[in-house]
Amino acid sequence: MSTGNFSNSNRDRRDNKRGPAPSADGAPEMVEKIVFINRCAKVVKGGRRFSFSALSVVGDRKGKVGIGYGKANEVPDAIKKSTEHAKKHMVSVTLKGDTISHDVLGVYDGGKVLLKPASPGTGLIAGGGVRAVLEAAGIKNVLTKSMGSSNHIAIVNATLNGLQQLRTAEQITAVRKA
Repeated sequence: MSTGNFSNSNRDRRDNKRGPAPSADGAPEMVEKIVFINRCAKVVKGGRRFSFSALSVVGDRKGKVGIGYGKANEVPDAIKKSTEHAKKHMVSVTLKGDTISHDVLGVYDGGKVLLKPASPGTGLIAGGGVRAVLEAAGIKNVLTKSMGSSNHIAIVNATLNGLQQLRTAEQITAVRKA
């Protein structure tokens, strides 16, 4: 049985594509995750005209994460726009090792996300958009509960809002002394 032109490194993935190029320390530079793609139809004289919107999350797994939203007439263009928007609007979040420092409730529109720190080995207990944001930020052990709206944009932004509220004990004591 011949393997053709495929090398062993390409057989790991089903689509035979290589992942992001690793940096000098072996970790990928930026992680891009597509959270949701929406198709919208406009009825015109000749039939239906479709457009697409994409919601994506970009992060470096070291505490920087961004959210992007893009619209276009083709799916690849919408994804490209959303990832570019996410890269332009990246923010830093405070981490405590591979978890978060304290409980926090993030709110955006109707979406509410509760984030709780977890002990090592617990893993990322989250779903959908919350998981995408936390993985991109580099958080590995956390418990989450999504409440309120199930809208993808609201949930992703509520998660980012919660991460931006995080403070370490040193930051809080510095503010209290000042």
